[in-house]
Amino acid sequence: MENITRIGVSVEPELLEKFDRLIEDEGYGSRSEAIRDLIRDKLMDSECRNPESDVASTLTILYKHDVPGLVNNLLELQHHSSVKIYATTHVHLDGHYCLEVLIAGGKAREVRKLTDAIRALRGVVYGKLALTGAV
Repeated sequence: MENITRIGVSVEPELLEKFDRLIEDEGYGSRSEAIRDLIRDKLMDSECRNPESDVASTLTILYKHDVPGLVNNLLELQHHSSVKIYATTHVHLDGHYCLEVLIAGGKAREVRKLTDAIRALRGVVYGKLALTGAV
């Protein structure tokens, strides 16, 4: 069994009730499991804020595919970035909109730079980046 350190946490009753409902809804077996996941999540967020951290990422973008030059601009940015694009998933939502998910890795600074460049393109309606520390 792992070496476990026990800690105490003081929490207002209303906050604890909400937390208990949340962890039950999400299927946690105990408060301890949920708290450990929250700690890991905050540590990962902190690690990914470091521009030099190696990260894995997903970038989800929604764009109007009929905007002249947009598809070529998206491809150019991806091909000429120092970020490693491991995979993309492309979905045609309707006659005007596409959803694309890029799975990528590299330095956090470079991944954010690519994300900002893609979001700034005319015709990109939405861009959401999720970073995870590289393992």
